[in-house]
Amino acid sequence: MQTEPQSPEPSSTSAEFVRWFDTLTNQDVAIVGGKNASLGEMIRTFSKEGIRVPDGFAITAAGYRTFLQHNNLEARLREQLESKKQHRVAEGEAERVIHNMLLDSEFPADMRQDIVTAYEELSRRYGSAATDVAVRSSATAEDLPDASFAGQHESYLGISGIGDVLHACRRCIASLFTTRAISYREQKGFDHMSIALSVGVQKMVRSDVKDGASGVMFSLDTETGFPDMIVINASFGLGECVVQGTVTPDEFRVFKPLLADPAKRPIVEKILGSKEIKMVYGDRFGTRVRTANMPFEQRGRFALNDDQILQLARWGKRLEEHYGRPMDMEWAVDGETGEMFMLQARPETVQCRVSTSSIRSCRLVSGETPPRLITKGLAIGNTIANGTVRLLHGPGESNSFREGEILVAPSTNPDWVPVMKKAAGIITDHGGRSSHAAIVSRELGVPAVIGTGDSTRLLSKGAKVTIDCAQGETGSVYAGLLDSEDEEIDLRTLPIIHTPLLLNVATPEAAFRWWRLPCHGIGLARMEFIIGNLIRIHPMALLRFDQITDPATRTIIQNLTHAYGDKADYFVDHLARGIAHIASSRYPQPVVVRTSDFKTNEYAGLIGGKQFEPTEENPMLGFRGASRYYHESYRDAFGLECRALKKAREEIGLDNIVVMIPFCRTPEEADRVLEVMAAHGLRRGERGLEIRVMAEIPSNIILAAEFADRFDGFSIGSNDLTQLILGVDRDSEILAGLFDERNRAVQIAIQNLLEVAHAKGCKVGICGQGPSDHPDFAEFLVDAGIDYISLNPDSVIGITFRIGSMEEKKRAGTLPASASPPAVASSIRLALSSP
Repeated sequence: MQTEPQSPEPSSTSAEFVRWFDTLTNQDVAIVGGKNASLGEMIRTFSKEGIRVPDGFAITAAGYRTFLQHNNLEARLREQLESKKQHRVAEGEAERVIHNMLLDSEFPADMRQDIVTAYEELSRRYGSAATDVAVRSSATAEDLPDASFAGQHESYLGISGIGDVLHACRRCIASLFTTRAISYREQKGFDHMSIALSVGVQKMVRSDVKDGASGVMFSLDTETGFPDMIVINASFGLGECVVQGTVTPDEFRVFKPLLADPAKRPIVEKILGSKEIKMVYGDRFGTRVRTANMPFEQRGRFALNDDQILQLARWGKRLEEHYGRPMDMEWAVDGETGEMFMLQARPETVQCRVSTSSIRSCRLVSGETPPRLITKGLAIGNTIANGTVRLLHGPGESNSFREGEILVAPSTNPDWVPVMKKAAGIITDHGGRSSHAAIVSRELGVPAVIGTGDSTRLLSKGAKVTIDCAQGETGSVYAGLLDSEDEEIDLRTLPIIHTPLLLNVATPEAAFRWWRLPCHGIGLARMEFIIGNLIRIHPMALLRFDQITDPATRTIIQNLTHAYGDKADYFVDHLARGIAHIASSRYPQPVVVRTSDFKTNEYAGLIGGKQFEPTEENPMLGFRGASRYYHESYRDAFGLECRALKKAREEIGLDNIVVMIPFCRTPEEADRVLEVMAAHGLRRGERGLEIRVMAEIPSNIILAAEFADRFDGFSIGSNDLTQLILGVDRDSEILAGLFDERNRAVQIAIQNLLEVAHAKGCKVGICGQGPSDHPDFAEFLVDAGIDYISLNPDSVIGITFRIGSMEEKKRAGTLPASASPPAVASSIRLALSSP
């Protein structure tokens, strides 16, 4: 099949009624509407750059008005629209009358002949007597930056033969007066008769045959407004299923800044869609389309390969650069030739209008009657939510959960994440600030009240409640649906502080939710969430699949990894993209990725994990962190983590990734871990690679000088450090009053580390929970000379103001001197840290 047109011959059509796309530019919206003007702009500008756009022509707005005048339609249209507005006719009656009125009308003879001549010429260019085309509506008030009109007017695919083309053109004109189009114009304040409709007639791309595919592309992240991401949705078949939302497509994300480097392949996310159906040509060629069920084998494959994804992303980036704004684009791949085409390009109209300089905060509105407090616990998230209680005792009950309900549960684990994503708020009986429920709620931006002790007893299904987590460390659950006020904090008003603030994140969703925060990078990206929620399979179960004895487990692993010849590649690819996705949110700022720090009971919870994990009485102090990486039972699995990190940094191209080793007990253990990493191509200092270590064990403090000789920096894990210095289980509700990062023993340890590390030229940051929960602890860290503080995203604004105030008082000389540890402590620190 010929997809590139032959050279055009001189056209005898009138420019008043018909314009070829290659004669149009973006300045011709008034003549042919936004969609057709954009097609002309693309053909004129990009064809010489290799960006293909199918050829075609447009029936002009002048032609539309001539059509109305020829059939004496304008007065009759106004009459019907006024009758609808005044409710003088039944619902939908005016639209039905208008529709029939337009379909029964005829084109003026000269205008009809121009359309016939243009269609015959288009068919000749593609070597056909009657080529198949798409007939699309293009309104003169369409694809504007603040009014896209997307989906308001109709398109007709697979049209062939001049009779069907003329009929499809009339149907496009009629779609200007559907109920949804009329309502949309009234909502946007457009006069119905001031808008004209142009019709585009464009050569079809046969994306419905073989492995042809089509879809939509945005030149920014549509959920968060992050400007440096290309988002592509793709499915097999014609594109209407993706545009209409009747199929779950594949989704790809590509990091724009690295597209210019041909050595990089910056695809940071690939999500396989279910793609249950596809749209294909109908039974009679060229006259209609239909949906067909997708073969299972095709559903299990991505609709685009990596080379196609990157080519499409480069096109999208180029179009955005040309138009000077974020773009919403449609594309297709011809299944017979493999050629890719751009079909449409319009301005993105949602995220481009969202302010990038403000953050929301909220508070309850005081009423005459104080709200009735039901229960309280730890506050997670600085927001307020209300809704209907849904009490669940296990994730297996999640099918009953409805979007926007309040999840009440004894506790959560990774199996709960899908239902947590749908919740407006979360309440649990058990858990602390570092529990699963707290961390996931924080990353999702969902307010949660954790560790109430009695929520499942006090709250029943169907109760109406309000969660208030915006008043500090304590979260409250109130009876009823209470009113709250939102406040937009202008980020431009934040004080400029000298201590860099970074973010703690676990998932790409969290990293992109908070990209607007004025931070200096990510100080802690947790690998465990990517493994637990995205990969789900124990790495040794992939490396030793032949040893898996449970048939059900084998089936699950086979299903998840069916696209991979080597099951280990499934782990490497998913982990590399998950890491790169997070790192792209702050590029080129540093993003510190901590290697896996599951405990044995958590590893055992992964698919196939029980067979490869020992049972420990105290997993918190057991086989975790660095000790696993060189041990014969996990060394090969750690090799997969190293491969993923290397791929994320070097192949995908996110070289701002810094690697951090957790729970490293001795300098000798550090040597063994670094040796394993080097064997997998991760050598400290090569290609700019930094390797840091968590400071979360007393030995890291006592032997700080020796650790500083082996690593590029420390990051204080205040949760574990406090637990091990004070001998307090951080998850114990009974001992919760004793667990405090501000304890003098912990502060002395931190000062010790800072003193020794700085003497060695080694930087020290903190990524533990302490400064997020306790602003005064953050002040202590600043006063002690911390190099950076990594915070939970919802703490950044408050801590910025707190530190700004502290620094202002210091400059004014009104800040009281900090209480220093006893002098003897300093001499002890220096003695213990001497090499």
